[in-house]
Amino acid sequence: MSKNRVLIFDTTLRDGEQCPGASMNLRQKLAVARQLSRLKVDVIEAGFPVISDGDFTAVQTISKQIKNAQIAGLARCVNKDIDAAGAAVKPAGKRGRIHVFLATSKIHREHKLGKAQDQILKLAVDGVKRACKYVKDVEFSPEDGSRTEPDFLVEICRAVVKAGATTVNIPDTVGWAVPEQYGALIAHLHDHVPEFQNGKAIISVHCHNDLGLAVANSLAAVKAGARQVECTVNGIGERAGNAALEEIVMALKTRKDVFRGFSCGINSKEIVKASKLVARMSGLPVQRSKAIVGENAFAHSSGIHQDGILKKRETYEIMDPRAVGWGKTELPLTKHSGRAAVAARLKHLGFRLSTSDVAALFDHFKEIGDKKKFVYDEDLTALVEDILTMVPETWTLDYLNVSTGNQTVPTATVRLLKTNAKKPTSAQDAGIGDGPVDAALKAIDRITHTTGKLMDYALRSVSQGKDALGEVSVKVDFGDGKLVAGRGASTDIIEASARAYLNAVNRYLDTGGTGGVQTKKTKRGKP
Repeated sequence: MSKNRVLIFDTTLRDGEQCPGASMNLRQKLAVARQLSRLKVDVIEAGFPVISDGDFTAVQTISKQIKNAQIAGLARCVNKDIDAAGAAVKPAGKRGRIHVFLATSKIHREHKLGKAQDQILKLAVDGVKRACKYVKDVEFSPEDGSRTEPDFLVEICRAVVKAGATTVNIPDTVGWAVPEQYGALIAHLHDHVPEFQNGKAIISVHCHNDLGLAVANSLAAVKAGARQVECTVNGIGERAGNAALEEIVMALKTRKDVFRGFSCGINSKEIVKASKLVARMSGLPVQRSKAIVGENAFAHSSGIHQDGILKKRETYEIMDPRAVGWGKTELPLTKHSGRAAVAARLKHLGFRLSTSDVAALFDHFKEIGDKKKFVYDEDLTALVEDILTMVPETWTLDYLNVSTGNQTVPTATVRLLKTNAKKPTSAQDAGIGDGPVDAALKAIDRITHTTGKLMDYALRSVSQGKDALGEVSVKVDFGDGKLVAGRGASTDIIEASARAYLNAVNRYLDTGGTGGVQTKKTKRGKP
């Protein structure tokens, strides 16, 4: 590998998922991992195996199925954590990596861990040595590295590299650093640890965006000697998020005059696909003005700009939108299209679905095709992601009728089918609310015996035209303080809202929430 090759370490499935309400099920994580593979990231941090059976299974499954990237599992410098990570990444063989971390800053040592420098040093070395029993590729992170005393950081780096670490990550855990200071810290470490100079180990950086400087800090670190950047698609992550993968990659590719000689192996034409998939799977929409992947990133409304673009694109565009995956929409499908045509289009779009999933999708495709003239790629993608977001369905929507207007009380009548019982049953009720959506959701609460508080609601048009498919994303609190995400799509926004909320209800019930069948008429009131 070239000494100026910059490795892209994607932590969307670990740090990105730590964003409240962004948790994904196994099928969603696999879909994201496959897209990251097509993107050609170097390392996929698939999760934190010890924290739950779900995370362990996700890391293990991704280790089995993804073949062209290193698969990392996160672990504290705790034996059970390291053992769990070792077992989870074992199917990846030589591609397995264990990423161990331990806080090193003074404030963390004194107030979180209650340990002295020598104790921290021993724990770090012991953790790396234990990880080396499972894999040859071990990464160590001194948590809150940007606020750790530089001399102690040098000591830590030397010790863990000697113990077997091949990568040492210097996290700006709380987004405290600024580019000049952070770059100087990385240069200091590079100059004082011989293994960073001779290539036996490399420096990685992991920057958070609390001051909006995550990308700037990461790029400053690359110029100072870092050869791995940890980032997430769309910059999602804890608090204000992480360094955005798409911005890091395109800065390296676009500003070769500044980053002379540096390269990365990312297939940039897959960036937009990755962005859209992660947005839908996480329930975190991309702001329209987001660099590279926002809908306005290559939009020009000014007459002066438009004139310049028409004469020569480069007058107002520093990147070719096609280089990141923006381009012309393919010819749409119609209601007359057959299953084979739909399956072929799905394959072209990069989706791998089972025969049963294609069959389920095709039924919904025909419903959409009857309601609109064309079914675009974006519509088809939304339908696929309906399949990916499916959880075991306690309840399914059978009937919805809404009465609303400016001179009437919004009322919704809903009938749901309970399909997971030995004998399928149906239940019907009505609700009134501040609007048709509120009324429909209250009716669903009455039937399912759940009490959900809608904490977030987002509606977007999936495709073009007056008959565009509407996609609704919700986050719901069912009383335990945990946000449950749900999504639904339909040409009718009330139906899409009901489907999204019901998806969240089913997800809640699938994880142990309580709910039941309403067999008797109950008094109408607030849920």
